[in-house]
Amino acid sequence: MTIDLHGKIALVTGSSSGIGRDIAKTLASAGAQVAVHFRSKREQAEAVVQEITDAGGKAAAFYADVTHVDEMAAMVESIEATFGGSIGILVNNAGNLVKRVQNEDMSEEHYNQVMDVNLKSCVFLSKLVIPGMRRQGSGKIIQLTSVAAHDGGGPGASIYAASKAAVISYSKGLAKELAPDHVNVNCISPGFIGQTAFHDTFTSNEGRTATVARIPLGREGTPQDVADTALYLASSLSNYVTGETIEVNGGLFMR
Repeated sequence: MTIDLHGKIALVTGSSSGIGRDIAKTLASAGAQVAVHFRSKREQAEAVVQEITDAGGKAAAFYADVTHVDEMAAMVESIEATFGGSIGILVNNAGNLVKRVQNEDMSEEHYNQVMDVNLKSCVFLSKLVIPGMRRQGSGKIIQLTSVAAHDGGGPGASIYAASKAAVISYSKGLAKELAPDHVNVNCISPGFIGQTAFHDTFTSNEGRTATVARIPLGREGTPQDVADTALYLASSLSNYVTGETIEVNGGLFMR
């Protein structure tokens, strides 16, 4: 069976590198017109667009700070004007641990940074695309959460873990709200995914080795492992799946 996303406009936030990059390329390879979002990595985002267009796909790069509602709104407007239609697939991939902070050292500024980039971005981008999805009579909203949402995360990551757990709960409520409009809302919960800036920044070599040793499938995940799951959730194959969280972790965490 071939997954065909022709005629669909997809927005993938944080898609200039890592998991988002592979999701954008994978959706484009299935025929979607893809908005490659970036905040600081313009050149990398443009390189992703070039890769997609060189492969015969359609894509363009769009800037926004997804912690600011006005910038998210301007981006959505620009995407829909560029591609000539409403966004039918939203992948809320942008997120950040920011830095590891013990609770006794927690500042309000750090709390707001983490909650805004991980939760606020999902809430308000979802809000912005809902009218267009309702007009189309269908839509797919895919939120990236984390195994940290289930186990509290590593040292100094409690607020990050809480924000990702909130994404899961929010998505369940949103799934119920949008079900009558044939809009599916689901989460992907990656485990230890290598080849990403997240672990290059926040995980030591010793921590990486110890974690991989606990993965039943015997390896760290790849961004493509997550992208393949996103393709399923973006396609008609998942039309009877909503409010769910798919674990992509090689068996590291099993529910």
